[in-house]
Amino acid sequence: MEVQCYLFVLLGSTLFVDKSRDRLRPAINLFLKDHRRLADYAWGAGALAYLYRQLGVATRAGSKGLCGCLTLLQAWIYEYFPLFRPSQLPQSPDAPRASSWISPRLPGGDEARQRLVRYRQLLDELSADDVTWTPYGRDGNTDIPRSLYTGPIRFSDIAEGYDPSRCLRQFGYRQIIPAAMTVPHDQYRPASGSSYIVFWDPWVNQLWDNVAARRLELDFASRPCEHPSEIVEEYVDWFLTRSHPRITHPTDGEPQPRPLLVHQVSYDFLLLFQI
Repeated sequence: MEVQCYLFVLLGSTLFVDKSRDRLRPAINLFLKDHRRLADYAWGAGALAYLYRQLGVATRAGSKGLCGCLTLLQAWIYEYFPLFRPSQLPQSPDAPRASSWISPRLPGGDEARQRLVRYRQLLDELSADDVTWTPYGRDGNTDIPRSLYTGPIRFSDIAEGYDPSRCLRQFGYRQIIPAAMTVPHDQYRPASGSSYIVFWDPWVNQLWDNVAARRLELDFASRPCEHPSEIVEEYVDWFLTRSHPRITHPTDGEPQPRPLLVHQVSYDFLLLFQI
């Protein structure tokens, strides 16, 4: 019982954090009843699914703050975007990569607001050369074959789409226009509040157990990059009609075209971030 309580608090305060401060999600405890099965669960995929959902919730009007495993999100930002990296400590190859970053204590108030404006400007001015596309090497998928799995990833009642074909440059391959993702059959978003519910068909639950059939074959989908940010010619036009290329709203010049709504394109279920 003591071990179960410890793990409940540990997971609830690291991987599956919410905004309740002093409360934890009861769903976590369902996976801790049999300690012999703890190693059978894909905790990394579960934490990623939960973080994806929280990133989606954070984009809702009226939503304040962000939860989930923000250590994972911060470490991902530091690895891929050198402009935002803090200082780094030397570490042994066996140590967790995220532990090497020294997150600075930054002042709040007006300085924080000015820093936010500056960060938004840096993101809007970001070019492909400002991104480290393969910080883990070009063969990371060899060490972790499930990184090429295609389909929903889950934690408890949360399921989010995962599609490595949307980030092929992170595997050292030329980015192509990705195919349509597996989509939920229904969703519910209340008019008030920031949460939402996604409903998947029952057969989707079996995809994770069939990795061989759901694995993206990189050499079939694309070819290795000749330079780290290589894309097919049509990709930019496809991307610009399905995303917001700028964070700061333009105040001068001609109005920018609005991205297509989800129901206007064949890709019905798009991720805000693909990690």
